[in-house]
Amino acid sequence: MIGIVVVSHSRALAEAAVGLASEMVAEGNRPVIAVAAGLDETTFGTDAAAVAEAIGVADSPDGVLVLLDLGSAVLSAELALEFVDPEVAERVKLSSAPLVEGLVAAVVTASTGATLDAVLTEASRGLAGKQDHLGDAVAEEPPALEVAQGNSFIEVVVSNEHGLHARPAAKVVALVQRFHAQVTLTNLTTGKGPVNAGSLSMVATLNAQQGNRLRISASGYEADEAVAALGALADRAFDDVPAPAAAAGPAPAGKSGSGLDVAVGPAIVADQEVDLSWYQAGDVDAERQRAKDAMWTAEDQLAALRDKTAETVGAAEASIFDAQLALLGDAVVLDSVFQAISQGENKGAPGAWKSTLDELATTFEGLDDPYQRERAQDVRSVRDRVLRALVGQRETEPAEGGLLVVRELDAATAAGVDAERIVGVAVRAAGTTGHGVIVARSRGIPVITGIGEVSVAAGALVAFDARRHEFVVDPADGGESFRTALRERAAEREAALVEAELPAVTVDGRTIAVLANVGSVQDAVDARGADGSGLVRTEVLFGERRVAPTVDEQVEAFRAIAAAFGGKPITIRTWDIGGDKPLAFLPQEREANPFLGERGIRVFRRRPELLRDQLKAICQVAAETPVQVMFPMVTTAEEVAWARAELDALGPPEGLKVGIMVEVPAAALRIATLADGLDFVSIGTNDLTQYTTASDRGNSAVAGLADGLDPAVLQLIDRVVRGVPAGVEVAVCGDLASDPDAAVLLAGLGVHELSAVGPQVPTIKARLRRTDLTAAAALATEALALKGAAEVRGLPGLTA
Repeated sequence: MIGIVVVSHSRALAEAAVGLASEMVAEGNRPVIAVAAGLDETTFGTDAAAVAEAIGVADSPDGVLVLLDLGSAVLSAELALEFVDPEVAERVKLSSAPLVEGLVAAVVTASTGATLDAVLTEASRGLAGKQDHLGDAVAEEPPALEVAQGNSFIEVVVSNEHGLHARPAAKVVALVQRFHAQVTLTNLTTGKGPVNAGSLSMVATLNAQQGNRLRISASGYEADEAVAALGALADRAFDDVPAPAAAAGPAPAGKSGSGLDVAVGPAIVADQEVDLSWYQAGDVDAERQRAKDAMWTAEDQLAALRDKTAETVGAAEASIFDAQLALLGDAVVLDSVFQAISQGENKGAPGAWKSTLDELATTFEGLDDPYQRERAQDVRSVRDRVLRALVGQRETEPAEGGLLVVRELDAATAAGVDAERIVGVAVRAAGTTGHGVIVARSRGIPVITGIGEVSVAAGALVAFDARRHEFVVDPADGGESFRTALRERAAEREAALVEAELPAVTVDGRTIAVLANVGSVQDAVDARGADGSGLVRTEVLFGERRVAPTVDEQVEAFRAIAAAFGGKPITIRTWDIGGDKPLAFLPQEREANPFLGERGIRVFRRRPELLRDQLKAICQVAAETPVQVMFPMVTTAEEVAWARAELDALGPPEGLKVGIMVEVPAAALRIATLADGLDFVSIGTNDLTQYTTASDRGNSAVAGLADGLDPAVLQLIDRVVRGVPAGVEVAVCGDLASDPDAAVLLAGLGVHELSAVGPQVPTIKARLRRTDLTAAAALATEALALKGAAEVRGLPGLTA
């Protein structure tokens, strides 16, 4: 059996890695493992003499494998070979494998009695930079691989909400690298692949979304084990810990107006690209070395950011940097960089890194899912970090009391800024689901996105109110109005929480129900002051299921939500899938434009049995507690008639109210026909806005157009309120209902009920209590005739 030597700068790291690897093998089967790490127990460093001594301890006639971390560890190991007996040195091999993963693989493989070369091959699935330095590079499989007959394979369904985005993809890559097997992934739903499952960039090209079916294939002597492990990972939703939602509206108040979405301060402008104009490229060998050095520098920085973020924010946010580290170590990416340098296609190492990662970012931007498209920000963040390392540009620390202005907010910037000194971040690009926005809001830093190309000089006073989507350079009053808004909003939030359970009765005595949108039982439990639920998102409630829930399982969940609201009414929306909301247990055919394809009720004309099961569960719960049911994405009266017929066939209990969602302009325009015989309609302003303005909110180029306060959208809402048959209630359950200013306009238009995100319910109720409906109606009438959303937000008297 071969011996193994671990060389590391840190003794604690080396000993922990050995402990982990040893756990993988029974004690009697473990190879000899010697450690040469640190200058002492606490001092970082490596010593060639200590490495030579460790080689002597681990020496075996079968050979010695040396695993090491980076930098001087490589040099110390090479120098150590000059200190040992030449005969011993002949049977020593240095490995470029990643230290921890390589050691685990090496120990497991060595325990089987494998040869030194076999153990080296198993361990050497790490960073191409080290492999190049030591000359033991293992040829990488091509990006797309043919799957041979007789391979081990399994088919799985992607169940996590945003599919195989960066973090779960990184987990797939890390798991694959543990096995001596060639593993490929094929997206059976889209027809993409097979691709190398050990490459993050290749996995990304699959565009694997929730509900897609994947084929995992493997060959090699650990093929069965690799497939089984990946199948288990898929069963756990790829261990994808959901990142905190970047929800609209305020969160609990804290320093810098934490979550209150208001900030004012001198501008710190950091939206310039890395200046490469003065870089002098050397020969091919020099540029390859510079490329590797920059990569190692970036790895060290990202590892430090990951650890800091885990400590100060949370593990979910920290895992973002694991994905970025995996991207840096991606063999396909590194091969592209080194090939570009060798062919002289670009200006040395900077040009090679830039072109490679720009191409990968473009790949992400071409994906269907808006959340995955925003992962292009992560790729550009890695690109800029490597480029700064190449040109020697240090990571700068913004000055005290500043408001950071950036083109895109990447996770590294959001995690690295000092929340005690940065009062807020203004982002030129649109989009609210980027990792940077998620991290910043998790840290309590106010963020506004989509400010566009407004000119901002360094040091100029800037201020923003994200709730009103207002960004101002050199405010006339020196920013005092924003500071006042910040103080008032914090006080408003505290007061709203105290009175959360009181009804929302306007100044002139009208009671407006304020309910909560929920996607889980916990959402219902947390919804303080809600008058019930105006939207139970069943596709979210059962979104992680790989098989359809039974009638009994749905009944249990609906009962739990109803109980959390204490018998107050709940409105259950039937399955709303399609577009960006797939269901794992109901895969759909790929569509050229899924937002204009089979969505909502349209899907279940083909699969009525799933709808019938859900309606049975709703009817059963409605016999016990107040329940309403509504059908989504309705366009025609014929669709309403079909849905009503499916419900009536089940013999619904007396008192079950029936309604539809109004999400497309066609439904709003013919509401009198569609709502005939219904009890209520609920306006989904998110989709209604998107369809009315022909703007994808996930596309930063046009997201600014998708504003729910656009007068065109308000005119459609007004038409619905005025056009419904007598006795039909009108509710709003989209994002507009969570905006206090918009809530005033909606009440003024005559909307009877608002359903907001849970944390916003107390604030919405408090705002309505201060509202005079006569004045609100006048404001709403004025808003309908304005030119754009900005003018609507600027209406005198609208803001509290």
